Amino acid sequence: MEIFKYILKRTLQVIPLMIIVSVISFFIIRLAPIDPLAELRLNPSISQETLDKEIKRLNLDKPIGIQYLSWAKSFIQGDLGYTSAGEKVSVKLKERIPNTLLLTAIVIFMTWIVGIPLGIAAAVNKETAFDRFLTIISSIGMAIPSFFFAILMLMFAVKTAWFPVGGLTSYYFNELSFWGKLIDLAKHLALPVIVLFTISLSGLQRQMRANMLEVLDSDYVKFARAKGLSEFKVIYKHALRNALNPMITLLGFEFAGLLSGAALTEYVFQYPGLGRLILEAVMKSDINLVMASLMMGTIMLLLGNLLADILLMLTDPRIRGGAANGNN
Repeated sequence: MEIFKYILKRTLQVIPLMIIVSVISFFIIRLAPIDPLAELRLNPSISQETLDKEIKRLNLDKPIGIQYLSWAKSFIQGDLGYTSAGEKVSVKLKERIPNTLLLTAIVIFMTWIVGIPLGIAAAVNKETAFDRFLTIISSIGMAIPSFFFAILMLMFAVKTAWFPVGGLTSYYFNELSFWGKLIDLAKHLALPVIVLFTISLSGLQRQMRANMLEVLDSDYVKFARAKGLSEFKVIYKHALRNALNPMITLLGFEFAGLLSGAALTEYVFQYPGLGRLILEAVMKSDINLVMASLMMGTIMLLLGNLLADILLMLTDPRIRGGAANGNN
């Protein structure tokens, strides 16, 4: 029961933040000297009825404050308008959001599966050749911009033709067997995953190493060793649990960082994700698509932070106790 109250409380706290983000985004976009319907007017396939519907939906003939309230009302009702190409924005988002979530989920899973053990190993083997090697590799990974690394991987793919570039699947995807579809999907995901995984792994591994070193130097770990406990129990039963709590807190920030980094990576590899959609919408001045994409991105980031808070509450008894006391 406590966790449901905690989730409800955190969800209610998210609403004001979403309102603030939407207000800032809307006013910055609207104050730009751009006609929100310029692209729609230039598209010969867009009927005057559609244009009139958008003008009415956005109240473009009214003050900007009224425009925001109209947009917010439409957004809450699920009416996101049309893109400059005449497609429904909601349809475009349904196509792209699952692709970005798939890419992000794979990268986070791989990063944690590899980064946590490497961070522990580096801390346990502090100042050895292995630790220095990991430090050098992680420093290089953190120093390379994701956009530059993505271009290098793109050049590699074009030169070797080992990986397909562009899209999520091949044109003959539906003709493949089940395993053939999985292999085709893996080939298309390989390069974007490698780029984002490399960048994310470096920071996570170094943070885990720092946390582990701090915990291993604490009094209760020294006491556990003095009691004669094996090094395995000291590290994996006592130290690891406390070293992991700050990492769980970082999960939400990692999710946010991946979404922002994925935008450029998706664009380089022409991956059909939300980040690429936002960049293309900005370049086309597609106001409806920009606003809807930004809000969807914000919701995904907030959900990532909420997930991190829930996981931290489940793993840390002190937070569970604090939440219980706060609800009483």
